[in-house]
Amino acid sequence: MAAGDLGDVSAPGAPAPGAGAAARRQRLRAYQESLLERMQAARTSNGAHAHQLGLEIGGVHYLLDLLEAGEIVPLPPLAPVPLTRSWYLGLANVRGTLVGVIDLARYLADAAGPAPAPVPATGAARLVTFAPALGFPCALLAGRVVGLRHAADMTPDGARLRDADGKAWTPLSLSALVREERFLQVGLADGA
Repeated sequence: MAAGDLGDVSAPGAPAPGAGAAARRQRLRAYQESLLERMQAARTSNGAHAHQLGLEIGGVHYLLDLLEAGEIVPLPPLAPVPLTRSWYLGLANVRGTLVGVIDLARYLADAAGPAPAPVPATGAARLVTFAPALGFPCALLAGRVVGLRHAADMTPDGARLRDADGKAWTPLSLSALVREERFLQVGLADGA
């Protein structure tokens, strides 16, 4: 064995010494690929809408149709955009594409009164981009991605669903969201 081959004796998948950032990127990529495979499997299974992505935004649990979800990425730096609504957090670079970042909790509360506190940018915070098929370069800031949920196993409770633990889940349609006139108007009108 040549001296240069010593790095090959580590356990499979173990990061090489001094390769912390590269190892994190590799683990993130493996996680994203695994999640993408599970999402694609759920889309092609019987009852494509039965499997949905669970998100926690502003303390509320949402179910997002997998066909409307794009990528899930860690929160990158945001570039603020002046003269925009409080729920429009700015622009993020996601794999070379600029996407507008929305705080859904603030958007939903905007018409009802004072805006709630923004979603905290913790280590669990993620951006969930809109599927390319929606034609809308946008992402939701999620406090936490809960994972895949099987809506068929939940009990209807008005406009929500309840899981076996009694937790309420609110279905969220991104295609309906991008058709809302208020959602399309991110700029402040007349300095409002």
